[in-house]
Amino acid sequence: MMFNRYGGITLSLFRIVVGLLFTFHGLATMFGVFGGHRGTGRAAELLAWPNWWAALIQLVCGALVMTGLFTRVAALLASGSMAYAYFVVHQPQDLLPLRNGGELAALFCWSFFLIAVLGPGTWALDALLRRPAEAHDQAGAPAPAPAPLRRSARVD
Repeated sequence: MMFNRYGGITLSLFRIVVGLLFTFHGLATMFGVFGGHRGTGRAAELLAWPNWWAALIQLVCGALVMTGLFTRVAALLASGSMAYAYFVVHQPQDLLPLRNGGELAALFCWSFFLIAVLGPGTWALDALLRRPAEAHDQAGAPAPAPAPLRRSARVD
């Protein structure tokens, strides 16, 4: 099946792109680069709730997800932060994401939730760290365990 062959690599590419974009949001808000916080050209005020803390989550979790290190935990935290952003910041303005400006928060939320559920894919630091403990096939799935050795019947 085609998915089995390319699924792990495709998931890795998806994870890398989503993590990179999230990291850019954190950098923009925290340090004022790439147009700054909400396009103002400025950084969020140090320790200001919720902007600076959201930027910290975006920066750290985005980098972890992008590299595939502690992927499931980082993706779950990132997903939750985007759910918070949607329901606290965007949803009170209007119910529909197209009218409340929350499309990006919703997309990030569900993208990170997907990564948290499916895992990091084939190309990830998590896979390298677990590789010595268990063998993997080329698609990234654990290889079947070898059959236990049996004692042969002794003939005298």
